[in-house]
Amino acid sequence: MKYKKSERGQSLTEFSVGGVILLILLVGIVDLGRAFFSYIALRDAAQEAAVYGSICPQDAAAIEARLRSSSNAPLDLQNDPNIEVECHYLTESGETPCGGTVPAPGNGIRVRAIYRNFVITMPFMGTFLGTQTITLRAEVTDTILRNKACP
Repeated sequence: MKYKKSERGQSLTEFSVGGVILLILLVGIVDLGRAFFSYIALRDAAQEAAVYGSICPQDAAAIEARLRSSSNAPLDLQNDPNIEVECHYLTESGETPCGGTVPAPGNGIRVRAIYRNFVITMPFMGTFLGTQTITLRAEVTDTILRNKACP
């Protein structure tokens, strides 16, 4: 007895294998877009704080408040405990945390925003990275324009 070879179902099998790969790539692209959009929001907030710090460098709390109040979507910078803010004065002798003695105009101020635990929604990416979260960092350096008290 001889059996005929049948190719029924071959297209469905090929489509299911290819479809899974395409779906994984699509979800990866969406995650990459979310991460990039969040990074841009973080960088813009750090830029806002650095510009404020270049004019009013003596008030470290106001610099951090400026960063945190600059955005509430897509990142809630005011209420998210995963957001860290660092501020440093840059001089020829090194860097010092903001809030101390303000260096002369012409020196730098650096504001760094760190978003820990950015959740990746793609299920298999955690296997490749070893974790399902990543850390996003944005850093902006600006020149101190004045060191007088702000009104």
